[in-house]
Amino acid sequence: MTLQQWGFSFKGRIGRREFWIGIGVCLALMLVIFTIQGMGYLPMHYAVFAVGLVMYPAAAIMAKRLHDRNKRGGWSLLLLLAWLLIAVDWGGMEPFWQWGIGRFIPTLIIVMMVLDCGVFRGTDGPNRFGKVAEKVDFVSAKAD
Repeated sequence: MTLQQWGFSFKGRIGRREFWIGIGVCLALMLVIFTIQGMGYLPMHYAVFAVGLVMYPAAAIMAKRLHDRNKRGGWSLLLLLAWLLIAVDWGGMEPFWQWGIGRFIPTLIIVMMVLDCGVFRGTDGPNRFGKVAEKVDFVSAKAD
């Protein structure tokens, strides 16, 4: 699998190593974006646009890893749900529900997705999403 397929295609399967490398790169880029924006060098609307650009490869990498686990890439939308639950102000509710909806459920979703994608092995042999997980050629940038 080429670097372009790894970062921008939603087809195929990747292993745990390729998943962690991709997620690590995306998180590092987001950290840089938030740091630069926090220092006042990057207007908020540019930061939001840049994060959106980083989220596309993150979604592609997540979808391919879910494919290796024989699951649809749409399961990655659970992470969007977790983020939305964290972002909403639950201040009008009782403290137990504030904690439950605003902290516990998102944390549970994130832990489940990390275990599913980053720890558990993929399916052995071919599945409905393709052949065995492919290795990514991180050195060569040529197309197939």
